[in-house]
Amino acid sequence: MTFNWHKATEKQWDERAAFWNANSQNMWDSGSRKSIIPLVKKHVNPGQSIADLGCGDGYGSYKLAEEGYQVTGLDLSEDMIQLAKDRLAKETLQFVQGDLARLPFENEKFDAVMAINCLEWLEVPFQGLEEIKRVVKPGGTLCIGVLGPTAKPRINSYRRVYGERVICNTMMPWEFEQMALETGWMLEEGHGVYKREAENIDVSSLPRELQQALTFMWLFVFRKK
Repeated sequence: MTFNWHKATEKQWDERAAFWNANSQNMWDSGSRKSIIPLVKKHVNPGQSIADLGCGDGYGSYKLAEEGYQVTGLDLSEDMIQLAKDRLAKETLQFVQGDLARLPFENEKFDAVMAINCLEWLEVPFQGLEEIKRVVKPGGTLCIGVLGPTAKPRINSYRRVYGERVICNTMMPWEFEQMALETGWMLEEGHGVYKREAENIDVSSLPRELQQALTFMWLFVFRKK
């Protein structure tokens, strides 16, 4: 049987929808994603349009809408999108099923994009980054989270060492940063999200690449040239 990365990814996230839904609010309110909405607010004005790509069950999209943004959440998983629609109805918030590598949006539609831990699930992450660039207005903002080396989800790509097909890229934060800089984005800000065991370590004196090497996730803010 021919391996289809897209279909395998969609199936996996459909299967995880209930688990994700049970945990997403905690992640966004007090867990690994708690610093993301404040970071978006720092760079994107209320009332502007934001696409939340890889939105999962939509709780992050909902928090953006609560802050006054016009939000469109998109996810590959139909089950995730249905959970979002059933639970998070709001006038300034809509959800659509779609593929990050082929976004169903017109050119330069959004003032900003939020994309947390989703490019890693593309067979070719560059294609997703180019699609993001296409739908963001000139001068628009990209807030993106890329899994760091200590992120347990890397288990999804481990079996590649046996020659098996996997559906998660082991793209490091510094690799994504280099790709973004090479393809028309200007870096505005970045900081790490660390596991509890590393939260009390003072990394401020370390070179940037060593700070990133300890992270569960690195958050970037880029501006489209």
